[in-house]
Parts: sequence; structure tokens; C-alpha cells
Amino acid sequence: MTSTRLQVVPYAAGRLMDVHVPAAGTTGAAPSVLLWHGRGPNERDVLRPLAREAAGLGLLVFVPDWDAGQPDGGRAELLASLAGARRAAAGHGGDPARFVLAGWSLGGREAIAVATHPDTPAGLRPGAAVGIASHYSAAAVTTGDAPLDHLSAARSPVPLRLVHGTADEIVDVEHTRRLSAALTKQMSAARTLELPTDHAGVVMTAYSPEARRCLPATDAATLAAGRRTAAVLAEAAGLP
Repeated sequence: MTSTRLQVVPYAAGRLMDVHVPAAGTTGAAPSVLLWHGRGPNERDVLRPLAREAAGLGLLVFVPDWDAGQPDGGRAELLASLAGARRAAAGHGGDPARFVLAGWSLGGREAIAVATHPDTPAGLRPGAAVGIASHYSAAAVTTGDAPLDHLSAARSPVPLRLVHGTADEIVDVEHTRRLSAALTKQMSAARTLELPTDHAGVVMTAYSPEARRCLPATDAATLAAGRRTAAVLAEAAGLP
């Protein structure tokens, strides 16, 4: 992995997002990825290991804070961060035409929902989406319906990538398998990767009961699994 730079910028009043910039000297504008964290409020730090790894592969990665405990479930913050990342991509050396929306856990459902919902405005729809360790049968706060429902009825408008750990005790891998089966039935452009790790491991972290949050992993197996997730982000963005 090449060295990367971390910047912190606002995307709305009082709301921040990390910007992981590829190493200087990267040829051309970098594909951009917006990566949403899960249910825990303001946990952009949890996704720093994965975002840093993905930036090392040549991606410009945005990771915003958001709070699912807001009265609207975090809808306004999620959509504001999407619009903000789209606006900011070029200014950070990114290619706005190559934009991937991704998310982990609850953020994964929201990412797949926004990317595939028929009512998403063209200016906000990404070129591809990645769902990481999520479930898709409950209604998304951003769109009001479950991604599994509309993706069981029609093909996805964008290519999708799904990642899930087979040892996940928080969100069972069967949730991803159900969506994968629906996408296959609709002949959507989609690929699924199952990894031998748990809910935290797919994003290069390990849950700490003392800290009550996921912290950067140190063991080789977890790091290897997380690197494969980063590679999926790069693949979704069109990098070799």
C-alpha cells in the first residue's frame, strides 16, 4: 500500500468527513468512493483502516460522520454527505465521473438503497455501489423502502458488489445471500464476496468491549480479510 494523506473537512454545518487522498504522483484523477459507517453515531474513525487501505490502492475516499439516532434516522446527513462528496471530489483530485457509493452495516443498506432506487436523482446516483456486512430487507431511511424489494422486482441500474463475513454474528451472511440471489434472478450486474471473518473484520477492525466500539485490527487474518474488502472497492471503481 502506498502512503496516503488524511484531511478533515465539513460537509454540512457542524458535520465533518474524513478525506483519504491517494499518494502524490498518482496518475490522473482518482476514482472517488463515499463510505458510510454503521449505526453507531459519528464513527468515521472506525472506517479509517479500510479507507486508508483503499486510498493506498488509488481511490479518493470520503468517510462522513452521521447519526442514525436523529429524528429522521440520519437521512438528511447521509444525503448531505453524498451531495458534499460529489461536489468536493474534483477539488481533492478525484474524478466525479467515477464515483462509488459504499457502506458498512447499516450504512451498507443505505448505500445500496440510494444507488438503486428508481427515484434517486441522476445527479446523485453513483456509477456503482458496494454493500458491506449489511441486511437489505428493512426500509432504508434515505428512500423509504427496502432495497431487497425493488431489486427483486427490477434489475439494478448500477453494478453492485456485496461483501460479508461468514462468521458475522451481528448481521447474518444470509441477508447478503438473499440479495445476491435476487440480483442473479434479475440478471443484475453484481458480484458477492464472502470472507472468513466477522462483522468488524470485513472493515479491518475488531470490536473492543472496553471501548464499546470497533478499533483497528492487528492480527494478520483480519487484516488480510479487510484488504480484500478494499480491493472490492477498487474493483467497483474500475481500478485493475
